[in-house]
Amino acid sequence: MTSAESPATTPRRPATAWPLENAVFSAVMAAQRLPWVDAPARALGLDALTRDGVTRRLLAFLRRTRSGRPVRLSTPFGSFLVPLAGPDAAGLLARADEAGALAPAVGLTPGGQRYGLSPHVPLPREAAVPAAELGALLSEDVDRVIEGRRGDGTLEWRDWRRGMQRLGRRVVAGAAAVEDTLLSEVLTAATEAADGRAYDGRADALRRRLEPYLADPDPDCLAGRLTGRGPGGRGTDPGTALPAVAHALALVSEAAAGTVLQALALLAVGAAASPEAAVGEALRRWPPVAAAVYPVREDFTWQDLAVRAGTEILRVPGWLRGLDGEPHPEAGPSGPSATAATSGMPPLCGAPTGCAASRFAALVAEHVVRVVTESVRPVVISPQFTADRLPDALDPRTLVVALEDLAARPGDGRVTVGKATAVPVSAFGYAPAAYGALAHASADRLERHAESLAACAANSGWNADEEGERFRMVLLGHAERCATAADGVRRAAKRLSD
Repeated sequence: MTSAESPATTPRRPATAWPLENAVFSAVMAAQRLPWVDAPARALGLDALTRDGVTRRLLAFLRRTRSGRPVRLSTPFGSFLVPLAGPDAAGLLARADEAGALAPAVGLTPGGQRYGLSPHVPLPREAAVPAAELGALLSEDVDRVIEGRRGDGTLEWRDWRRGMQRLGRRVVAGAAAVEDTLLSEVLTAATEAADGRAYDGRADALRRRLEPYLADPDPDCLAGRLTGRGPGGRGTDPGTALPAVAHALALVSEAAAGTVLQALALLAVGAAASPEAAVGEALRRWPPVAAAVYPVREDFTWQDLAVRAGTEILRVPGWLRGLDGEPHPEAGPSGPSATAATSGMPPLCGAPTGCAASRFAALVAEHVVRVVTESVRPVVISPQFTADRLPDALDPRTLVVALEDLAARPGDGRVTVGKATAVPVSAFGYAPAAYGALAHASADRLERHAESLAACAANSGWNADEEGERFRMVLLGHAERCATAADGVRRAAKRLSD
């Protein structure tokens, strides 16, 4: 018997899970639709009985019984080949990609529903806007979003997302695309339709929307650098560059809207020490592409495992995290992008291996966090969590973050507190500590308003006549009432927070 025919080296089919293992795995996937089931276990401190805890224990059991090798699992959502270790998942997908055996990936929701992902397109590294120029490019849009806070300092998700999409259009497509909100809508529609029958029509609409910005690109944006109009550009034909620009715009918009908000929450609770560490940890812990399915269209072999066409590989990084006792990453000092060197399975993209657009999007997110925290301090209102007890899932759409000014503006005789852009967010169903955080923000605002009214009253312009003096007394009376109210709200906030 030759070595090629030896049973030790002959490729073999992946092991198949037992019926009971399939049943438990299916139940765990179905339970992902019911986030409230975790509440009793967490209230009792039994994290092992939460959905993620049970999933990790099952995968750890499968790893022991299958020698750590990928295993086939049957579920109501499909039959999947599931790698049981992070390095195995990266190696398996890299080998499949090298062999050209994979069809485009699709996302998988916690409830088992499939959805489109922005088609991966390689992006030349030199096309990305340099880190040194990003801060100035982002500052106007970041300031605009900060000014749009509610009266209590909290952010409205729709306004935040709209502002971050605007920022993404500026960085990727240029200044001319800043006000083109339809571009973001068409991009979202095309991405959602990926891998579906409606994709071709929506992709054509996206191409038509992007063509004007590539025909005469802004040299400061990514499109300008990619087409050779900016420094270091390669002179790529606009038609060829268009898919890469669309992919980069999708990832930058996603990272700026969702990952930035999660990173601000990590900074607020002390779970990260720098923007780079916060964004890196947010992408590692809550990747936007939390689960992806990779259809295999051609046979290939990885190590001694024969994977046949028609197989679907399921990649869920969050399930594998911590199975080997992975330590919590250290925050590290600020510096070059902490995610720039990340290889394999990018968290923002469905690519089976690295993605330069994903790394650029992470870099943009880091700079947005830095610009935000230079002028305001993030405070998590809801949900409540601490640095040593971070949630397994954190949907940015349900995350309420307040941005407090680092320092009140100096009094110069003018009322410096602008009126609220919206009513304070409803706190129904929040924990007492969340009410306390909202109350603290309101007390700070009342106090600043009292200070600005007093400064206005001190202006010498009221000295001219009796009417001016009378109005000064009215201003001082209002200032005193605001200060008294701020003191009362602060005492109530302290009781709620304790």
